[in-house]
Amino acid sequence: MKDSLLRDRSLRTGPVRTGPVRDGSLWSGSLWLAWRQQRVLVGIGAAILAVAAAIAVYSRSDMLDALHSGLFDHCARGPLYCTRSDTGVPLLLDTDPLKYLGMWNIALPVLIGVFWGAPLLGRDRELGTHRMVLAQGISRGQWFASRIALAAATTAALSGLLAGVFAWWWRPAADRSYGLFWYDDTALSGSGPRVVAAALFGLAAGTLLGLLARRVLAAMGLTLLVTGAMTLLLEWAHRTRLLVSPHTYVSTGIVPKAPMGEKWSTGHYGLVTASGRHDDVLKCPFPSGAELKECMAQHGYVARFYEANPAGDYWTFQWTDTAVLGGLALLLTAATVLLLRRRV
Repeated sequence: MKDSLLRDRSLRTGPVRTGPVRDGSLWSGSLWLAWRQQRVLVGIGAAILAVAAAIAVYSRSDMLDALHSGLFDHCARGPLYCTRSDTGVPLLLDTDPLKYLGMWNIALPVLIGVFWGAPLLGRDRELGTHRMVLAQGISRGQWFASRIALAAATTAALSGLLAGVFAWWWRPAADRSYGLFWYDDTALSGSGPRVVAAALFGLAAGTLLGLLARRVLAAMGLTLLVTGAMTLLLEWAHRTRLLVSPHTYVSTGIVPKAPMGEKWSTGHYGLVTASGRHDDVLKCPFPSGAELKECMAQHGYVARFYEANPAGDYWTFQWTDTAVLGGLALLLTAATVLLLRRRV
């Protein structure tokens, strides 16, 4: 009778499994658990993206209406203010909401590291729930991979889309006196592929610190320090041109030098001798003309120079930051994998 019932059941539902669960189903269970634990954060990220996109659509529409009004048609490209012909008041677009999005993108690696990366493994370790998961036949590698895969995919998608929203919103007013220049902090660090690399770095840093620290709260504090310090360090590197060297532009001292235009000046400029030595501009503090020519002749100067980065260096800064942050993210993730067996 029992054999007959088992035979009938197998015909209706397939063969009865009496052996261990296959590896594929372990992966499915691990991914399902990772989704259950992270779905609130995924939802928050989607909501933030939706709000940013809605604000961008509304504000960009107002920006285009202002540009199409003809009020800015006489404004040339460059850093000098463009003014109204009747009042002399500078003409400026309302780019503050755009700058706020750029600042949000700059802060994104800190927020993701603190609120997503640090608890990713750290909460299970603090509560001891990882032991129950591993007891189900899921390996440490599967436990880690399922969580980091979902978090990394969501982080990359969210940061990439936010960077795309910024670029789309920024384009009509990019590098204009009434808009936002490429070397502004919110544009240089709040757009492009470096936003994605920075967000993944924040996630990797938080995940590693969550594995190392005994308490999630401590891991969150350490992550805040590490990601915040890295953000400030890269901003300092931009301003000092530590990773991207400026170009040197030379001109004669008889006529005024060409306008700076879209270049990002280092603030370093002066005079050049026949031997190529660069001296401070205060040696001959005259803008141009006969006085400057006479002073240069007396001191043996043959030209003037200034240092700046052209607009094309935007992408050099972008890919340099992406390489640094992406490389660090990979190293931190590799370190997490190596420490899994010791810490879990």
